[in-house]
Amino acid sequence: MTVEKSSFRDNSGFVFCEHGEIFRAITYSYKENYEHLIGCGLYDYLIKENLLISHTEEVLKDKLNPDIYKIIKPKKIDFISYPYEWCFSQLKDAALTTLRIQKAALKHGMTLKDSSAYNIQFYSGKPILIDTLSFEIYNENEPWIAYNQFCKNFLAPLALAAFCDVRLNLLLKNFIDGIPLDLSKKILGPKAFLSLGVFIHVYLHSKFQIKYSDKNEALSVNKKWMNKDSLLRLIGNLETTVNKLRIKKDKTHWSNYYFDRYHSKIYFDEKKEIVKTYIEKVKTKRVCDFGANDGEFSKIASAWSDVVLAFDSDHNCIEECYNHVKENNIQNLIPLVVDLSNPTPPIGWANSERMSLAERLNADLVLALAFIHHLCISNNLPFNLIAEFFGKICNWLIIEFVPKSDPMVKKLLLHRKDIFENYCVEDFEREFLKYFSVIDYKKVSGTDRIIYLMKKN
Repeated sequence: MTVEKSSFRDNSGFVFCEHGEIFRAITYSYKENYEHLIGCGLYDYLIKENLLISHTEEVLKDKLNPDIYKIIKPKKIDFISYPYEWCFSQLKDAALTTLRIQKAALKHGMTLKDSSAYNIQFYSGKPILIDTLSFEIYNENEPWIAYNQFCKNFLAPLALAAFCDVRLNLLLKNFIDGIPLDLSKKILGPKAFLSLGVFIHVYLHSKFQIKYSDKNEALSVNKKWMNKDSLLRLIGNLETTVNKLRIKKDKTHWSNYYFDRYHSKIYFDEKKEIVKTYIEKVKTKRVCDFGANDGEFSKIASAWSDVVLAFDSDHNCIEECYNHVKENNIQNLIPLVVDLSNPTPPIGWANSERMSLAERLNADLVLALAFIHHLCISNNLPFNLIAEFFGKICNWLIIEFVPKSDPMVKKLLLHRKDIFENYCVEDFEREFLKYFSVIDYKKVSGTDRIIYLMKKN
């Protein structure tokens, strides 16, 4: 039995892995809350509405400690992602899902005791709560204990993205408990006044925290203002505030990559056919598409795979891909904002609470299309390191080599010195053949680009 390293934060139970399966142990301290969750109808409602991951109850094992009341086995999540890997709309949908769950909980006599963004994952194309132990019995006239956490995990980063810059969501890497409200207030400045909800829940909330932070006594709350109806109005106000937040959708350098003046429709159509043929041939379960852009090839892979992860460092590309996933109800495609040249690191206590990207990947197939030149020339990465990395994370590789004669490479070299003497197809093949065997390759008509199908040695 291997206990999940982040479980130390919850004294109600812990997550553990056994024989490749995920389980959650529930302690006797949570017994009353768990029985209420099941008995009051909240669990059934949330399962019906696809708001909570379902579970089965398992037989207790003698080897577990006597504090364990029950063992449950949640349905397995395809891939664990983190809030700093989500685009704006993903974080927004996760926030609205959390609020919807809180409303449902209150109506069933319960409340969310925490509202961590890490408790939300994307399953079947939609955000869903994975922490069954997040609920506790609601006591009349008690404030929402998770209100501050919601503001730091969801509202503050959404406001910073909407009014300042979407890249500020990356601050969540540095603040595992959510972006501090005093910092958010400073960054937002006068922009906080553009939204009444942001002004109240971030700006004034922060000032209130600072005002009472040095008090020697706990802040007393007038509980007559904190009845269930008041809490529901609070949740409604937060919903309105979140719903009104928008980001400016600027056209970025890489948006519409395949439809710019450098790429013909013939090239794009032929490339799609080649990639489709290769994907059909290998029939893998998990696909990672690096440099996915808006997900054109991820969408192709989703028809032949159990789960497809679409990674790109361009936020607007992932935003577009996610909106396409939502509109077309694609259930096995997860778009994420990831920069492979600087991938997600492990964070939290002892760098072990949240895993690195590499620890979570374990792909059957990697797509690296129109991507190698960005790694090599834009980021000065040599072929040997790239080949070694792909060799560690996948069994199959579909990769496109883009030579120096290509207009896109010439564009990358336009404003910098060409120091890339080893950037050639011979060196590319030599380094990749240390880890892979070439099963097939095809040159794309009208270009010098070559698409390879490789299998791990």
